Amino acid sequence: QVQLVESGGGLVQPGGSLRLSCAASGRMSFSIYAIKWYRQAPGKQRELVAGMTSAGITNYTDSVKGRFTISRDNAKRMGYLEMNSLKPEDTAVYYCKAIFNTLEYWGRGTQVTVSS
Repeated sequence: QVQLVESGGGLVQPGGSLRLSCAASGRMSFSIYAIKWYRQAPGKQRELVAGMTSAGITNYTDSVKGRFTISRDNAKRMGYLEMNSLKPEDTAVYYCKAIFNTLEYWGRGTQVTVSS
């Protein structure tokens, strides 16, 4: 059974930083999966924040470009989202997803709150 577990969320002041982690377990060849980070703020739809293909190609939504960095460590079966210069509007539950063709797995999310 494949599981993704996010961690690293919390309360941070505006301008601060957090590093989210996504740990994969179970029967999956982690390196062939694309890794994506989504977020969902209260009352809003879930949105794609950043993605990284199995080949290491990255993409970001415009609102986080230059502030967030997605990365992965295939040997550790881990995905990461480094978030800098955080703003109150970044407050949301952050989810990671692993996707390969028709296979996709979601984590349960980690709360990020940016507030003074």
